Amino acid sequence: MEVNFIIALSLIVFWSSIVHGSIGFGFGMISTPLVALFTDMQTTILYMLIPTMVVNIISISSEGKFFEALRKFWFIILLMVIGSAIGTVLLVFTNSEFFKLLLALIIFVYLLQSFVKIEATFVSKYPKSSTYGLGIFGGMLSGLTNIVAPLMIMYTLELKYTRKDTVQLSNLCFLFTKIGQISVFLYYGTFTSEDFNISMLSVLIVCLGMFLGIKIKKRIDTKFYVKILKVLLFFIACTLVFQTISL
Repeated sequence: MEVNFIIALSLIVFWSSIVHGSIGFGFGMISTPLVALFTDMQTTILYMLIPTMVVNIISISSEGKFFEALRKFWFIILLMVIGSAIGTVLLVFTNSEFFKLLLALIIFVYLLQSFVKIEATFVSKYPKSSTYGLGIFGGMLSGLTNIVAPLMIMYTLELKYTRKDTVQLSNLCFLFTKIGQISVFLYYGTFTSEDFNISMLSVLIVCLGMFLGIKIKKRIDTKFYVKILKVLLFFIACTLVFQTISL
């Protein structure tokens, strides 16, 4: 493993953790596409697995009532774990560079969703079908790209979930899908000791970044901060597209 890549990975994880700690979201959305600029999607997902789980656990703990939320959302969580396992198997056997285009597309949808209200009235009309759709398809997206925010946002808004429910559902889904992904990677022997060591190094950096982010939460203009991040995400997504089509 090149030293330059380790340094870049550490800086990306550190900054993404600070962002997540300071505004409450953004770790996976920022770290995944940035790391993907330097390596393939399978390696990116492998390195982000354990750090993402740590961020999710910290976020879930801050909201409280873990088992109550688990009882409330267990079915959709189960569906997302199944979908994530399917997506991870596809990633293991194909590991296509075109998955970076899928990652870029999800970022573009997320950015569009933040500027233009995208109504998904079918979610409230057909809640059971939508739950199956979000669970399986959203889980597959999570397994392939580590991101499922646009679908989750539309689903929770249409069903009028509270902010706390939205945060808990999102973090629980990500936590358990990551556990499912690790299981798939271990089964196929693609999660090596090197991956584990790098992940554990990232965990230490995540804890430090989250601590600093939480400390500066009250000292920043959140709305302005989020606007800057959205501009950055746009350029990252464009770079992913250019990088993939130029291969």
